Amino acid sequence: MPILLLAGVIVGMILLSIAILPITLIQRYRVGTARRPARRWIATLNLVALALSTVLFMITALMTSQWVPDAFRYALAGLGLGCVLGLLGLVLTRWDATTGALYYTPNRWLVLGVTLVVTGRVLYGFWRSWQAWRSAFEHTTWVVQSGVAGSLAAGAVVLGYYLIYWTGVRRRVRRWRRV
Repeated sequence: MPILLLAGVIVGMILLSIAILPITLIQRYRVGTARRPARRWIATLNLVALALSTVLFMITALMTSQWVPDAFRYALAGLGLGCVLGLLGLVLTRWDATTGALYYTPNRWLVLGVTLVVTGRVLYGFWRSWQAWRSAFEHTTWVVQSGVAGSLAAGAVVLGYYLIYWTGVRRRVRRWRRV
């Protein structure tokens, strides 16, 4: 009986996380486009966390490439594209310098684009995993069929974007303080 209860709780948590996904994506967009004060310590904390996440992500992609062809190459390409988008995001960000603080407002279209990349990748991952499980007659595993390399690329785009973006925010705050 406790095993059935534990299985029910696990299934319930999975279903709850799937049900709440649209709300979290909408909130992510709203928070991502809000005007915020540029604080150096927040930018530094985000930058350190993203750098660590990126290193661990790329190590994981390298290990995954042992089982999934081109996983590391896709992740590296996604990281490069994300870095380019991060630079574009910095150029398109609106900066407001007041006497006591520096404020920034990220570009709505880029934040929407990054949010849609995540949303599309999650939805495609669900659909493709379902299709791969159903296609038992093919000679590749469901992990390869489910688009793991593409998912890694989409994740790397997000990591690259925010890594470069927070680096730019930190540099901009440091430059603003000197002036």
